[in-house]
Amino acid sequence: MAIATINPTTGETERTFDNLSDDELEHKLARAAAAVEDYRRTSFAERARWVRAAADLLDEESVDTAQLMTTEMGKTVAAAEAEVAKCARAMRYYADNAAEFLADEPADAPAVGASRAFARYEPLGVVLAVMPWNFPLWQAMRFIAPALMAGNVGLLKHAYNVPQTALYLEDVLRRGGIPDGVFQTLLVSSQQVESILRDERVAAATLTGSEPAGRSVAAISADEVKHTVLELGGSDPFVVMPSADLNQAAEIAVTSRTQNNGQSCIAAKRFIVHRDVYEDFTRLFVSRMEALRVGDPKDPQTDVGPVATEQGRKDLEELVADAVARGANVRLGGQRQSGPGWFYPPTVLDDIDESMRIYSEEVFGPVACLYRVADIDEAIEVANATSFGLGSNAWTSDDAEQCRFIADLQAGAVFINGMTTSYPQLPFGGIKRSGYGRELSAHGIREFCNIKTVWIG
Repeated sequence: MAIATINPTTGETERTFDNLSDDELEHKLARAAAAVEDYRRTSFAERARWVRAAADLLDEESVDTAQLMTTEMGKTVAAAEAEVAKCARAMRYYADNAAEFLADEPADAPAVGASRAFARYEPLGVVLAVMPWNFPLWQAMRFIAPALMAGNVGLLKHAYNVPQTALYLEDVLRRGGIPDGVFQTLLVSSQQVESILRDERVAAATLTGSEPAGRSVAAISADEVKHTVLELGGSDPFVVMPSADLNQAAEIAVTSRTQNNGQSCIAAKRFIVHRDVYEDFTRLFVSRMEALRVGDPKDPQTDVGPVATEQGRKDLEELVADAVARGANVRLGGQRQSGPGWFYPPTVLDDIDESMRIYSEEVFGPVACLYRVADIDEAIEVANATSFGLGSNAWTSDDAEQCRFIADLQAGAVFINGMTTSYPQLPFGGIKRSGYGRELSAHGIREFCNIKTVWIG
């Protein structure tokens, strides 16, 4: 697929880029490998100074950077500006905390017959990041900030449709002072990823993206015996029990389902509602979805912009059409808008059953599915009836029910009475087919470290 900026609001190609040639790619790999030894020996204070300087540039340039992201993948400009700010905060978080997170960990030396024993965290070297388009700055920064602060060297293979954002990341880090070769963007095709993964100079890889892409990267990396971290999406449940604050739950449900124009791995996608409050919640939810303004994402009044790609809209249409053909009820939306761009309206379906593709497949767009359940046992059963396990929401003021959801929801995260989101301070990742490994927090920075045991007699 061509590397290009194709504006999803208009459908027009605004800029194209050539793939790196084999010689150009080799030059970048050689630069990365050459940077490893010097960079791993820099101090935490030096790295922190460079990362903070880049964060300052992000803040200074946030308006232009947000406009660029909106042009490339269609997120509302307000969401884009918030994404830039979140990246800057994450950079400062790791600049402030990396030394503590990676400090030597003392062990019980007498118990192992040593005068001193400890674990030390050391960088692995060159790490390849394969990143998606939906949060083009934030998804990459979740890798960049901890990896660079740990002393690793980064290579970014970004999605084909956000090349200018990818190049900006390299540029802003360079201007912040990150040494030559320590972070580079690779404008390469998906077909070129295998050769990069198999290159002996690349020590590990991380991928956020589709399940097929994750399987491919995991298989190649396993064949080369290289460490990987995978985040492969989700079909997150949003459970509403009778004791919930329905107004608040409905408001957050709409935000969760339509954030980033519905294109978020941790967006709530399946709304599982107790029968006693099903109609009340559905009425509140549908009315709020219906009130959303769909339009130009650069207009501050717009709530929902276009989906990022033409194929993405086709996928939505096919999932909805299949569900309707098999008996799903359309409460709202369900038909694409006329005119230019890849817009799809906020849509609500219920009467979903297992015969429908939408029951088991991830829906990447502003389409919500409602499920009616009899009790907490059925709610948990339906919530866990998916091959994914990234995030989850439960709304209840009952302490015992909260404990049940925390214990029994199969996911990398459980949010009670609040929207699932990511914070630098909390580990982020999934189970089942949502992937493995963790980003963010102290866990994330340690993923690409060699945990070296040191024993001194």
